[in-house]
Amino acid sequence: MFGRRAVIVTSSLMATAALLVSCSQGSTGHAVSIYHDPFRVAGLDASSGPSGLRPGAPNAERDIVGTDGGRIDALAANAVTDIETFWKTQYPALFNEPFQPVDTLISWDPTKPDGPEFCEESTKDLINAGYCSLDHTIGWDRELLLPEVQEKFGDVAVAFIFAHEYGHAIQRKADIVEGGSDAALVREQQADCFGGAFLRNVAEDKATHFTMNTSDGLNKVLASAVAIRDDDPNDPDSHHGSAFERVTATQIGFTDGPGACAKMDDAEIESRRADLPQQFSEQSDSGELPVTESTLQEFLKTFQSIFELQNPPTVTFDGADTGCTDAKTTEPVSFCPATNTIGISVDELAERGTPGRVGRRELMPTTITGDYNAYVLLASRYTLAMQKERGQSLDTPQTALRAACLSGVITAALSPTNAAASGAEVTLSPGDLDEAVSGLLTDGLAASDVNGDTVPSGFARVDAFRTGVLGGQVACDSRYTE
Repeated sequence: MFGRRAVIVTSSLMATAALLVSCSQGSTGHAVSIYHDPFRVAGLDASSGPSGLRPGAPNAERDIVGTDGGRIDALAANAVTDIETFWKTQYPALFNEPFQPVDTLISWDPTKPDGPEFCEESTKDLINAGYCSLDHTIGWDRELLLPEVQEKFGDVAVAFIFAHEYGHAIQRKADIVEGGSDAALVREQQADCFGGAFLRNVAEDKATHFTMNTSDGLNKVLASAVAIRDDDPNDPDSHHGSAFERVTATQIGFTDGPGACAKMDDAEIESRRADLPQQFSEQSDSGELPVTESTLQEFLKTFQSIFELQNPPTVTFDGADTGCTDAKTTEPVSFCPATNTIGISVDELAERGTPGRVGRRELMPTTITGDYNAYVLLASRYTLAMQKERGQSLDTPQTALRAACLSGVITAALSPTNAAASGAEVTLSPGDLDEAVSGLLTDGLAASDVNGDTVPSGFARVDAFRTGVLGGQVACDSRYTE
């Protein structure tokens, strides 16, 4: 049996500073029911159009300790103001008591030694944003962290950071999370969920200062949640959750609202973790299995042991272009229905599965790359052969989402606790799901039909994958019908 498991690009944001009190202080275990059709997102149209600050909206006037009066602090003031407007209505309805906004907003430049204190600590070298329960304040680094988030993921991603931090303020005032350090993961997942509920408010065009489309705009915000994740599963201080978990929590809030977030607890989170690997068995484990013809053959044997196709596809390693007459070539892996053949460009697929590197001055990666980027793509093309055998369409949006969902089924079967039952010759490791989620939010090729066409919403693509991981093949069959 091959040993596996995937190390992901390390975000120096997490290495530089723990997310403070952002860091101070459900469902049933099946996939969240947020699918309606391929062109809707949790009941909303998968819209295009603007995302970011609403044109013409005047900046909010807020008192900010330490401000330089610049654009980042103006963006922060707009975000906090819209978030507080959201909670002025939601908080009393949810907790039956008046909403209390945070007492103070604090801004600093971590490159300077004379900035204001935050949470009774110096802000020199504090590259972070957080909520402090000691004095009910929210603070942020305006020089390094927030500008990079804005540049890479957009204005709404900055607002999402503040929505997460404000989620901690809501927890504190409502006293809804019990326990000390053991409850840290619950606090972080719940804050992501509250952030997702606010994103829904923005997507519904109810925010004064921000607007967001539900295709690339929402995709970028979810990608920011992927970037700021626990990237070392063996770190005892990791308590924000994996990218897979953070995106799931955000989507629950977006779909079901803040009431669902308030109900999150240890049991709900554990039900979503299911049998998925949480830690490496050895500290030295890199988690990477280089993509070669030999390893690809092992994965293909495992796929067949999971699905037991009566007519499994022929595989060629001579290139993705097989001269197919009834489907387009999709590099670096293609499925040809006419010949029931999977064509693989091994070198190109290996490049897709090569771990990325974060630049020395980069706080967070825009994408997460590693070996599972390649293997989940191969899995998705194999599921097209399965769909062909079952007489299902191969060139529709439903095809694309079934491919993502069934790839999730394969992923769950590769979990070490399930591998024996599924006959898997290779096993999953911590970080693999994060690589899959990152790919689904970017090019979405693992959620595409036989011609490489995907649906516009990364939200829908990730949801389909998670449906397969947590709900199994029965859930895929019931949700993604013709």
